[in-house]
Amino acid sequence: MDIASIIGVISGIGFILGTIMLGSSIMMFVNIPSVLVVLGGTCAATMIAYPLSDFLKIFKVVVKVFMFKIEKPEDIISNLVETSNRARKGGLLSIEGDIANTADPYLAQALQMTVDGVKTADIAAIMQKKMKLTKDTLDVGASMFTSMGTFAPAFGMIGTLIGLIQMLAALDDPSSIGPKMAVALITTFYGSVMANLFFIPMSEKIVTRNEEEITNMNIIFEGIISIREGEHPKLMEDKLKIYITGSKKEKEPA
Repeated sequence: MDIASIIGVISGIGFILGTIMLGSSIMMFVNIPSVLVVLGGTCAATMIAYPLSDFLKIFKVVVKVFMFKIEKPEDIISNLVETSNRARKGGLLSIEGDIANTADPYLAQALQMTVDGVKTADIAAIMQKKMKLTKDTLDVGASMFTSMGTFAPAFGMIGTLIGLIQMLAALDDPSSIGPKMAVALITTFYGSVMANLFFIPMSEKIVTRNEEEITNMNIIFEGIISIREGEHPKLMEDKLKIYITGSKKEKEPA
């Protein structure tokens, strides 16, 4: 579970609701038609922009934002070094017991292929394909949320225009102008909140998740190939640590 994401969403909603309640009733900001225009329009536009199969995966991508647990790269490297040492001492078959204790299906499959004596080139091809599929799925998810962050304010404006047209059509009743104007502006409010509190931040978080997951998959890939080729564990460890130092440098401000 990602505590930062949960705290961010709860605190963001709390600040907005608190600000509203300090100046008015919260029911003043509740308008079902406005929600339907913004949320329904945003989903409809996203389905137009992306294949239905990709859109239906959006719920799995959301899980990556709030329910995400990833192993530290340092721990992966340590485990791979231990596995490499066992393989050098007892042969590749000696690491078969590691497969049952491996929670990561990507690593488990790679170890199984190694124990089964699959050619290095075939192992590399399969692992790279799975890595690409994982990256592509998260890239599409991030792209969809970025698009939704663009669509939501636009549909908020559309809802506002609808409200303004309805207001102008009822100018013969001056007492209705204020309430109708308030309702018209609510859709813009909804669109801005959805875009800036949910869709755009979620897109940024998924990009970060993607980088972390692909880094770990690259470490596993390099480690398995080294084990399969019988490289010295120390050499393998030095090669894998480059991924850690490289990712740290990327995060450091220029």
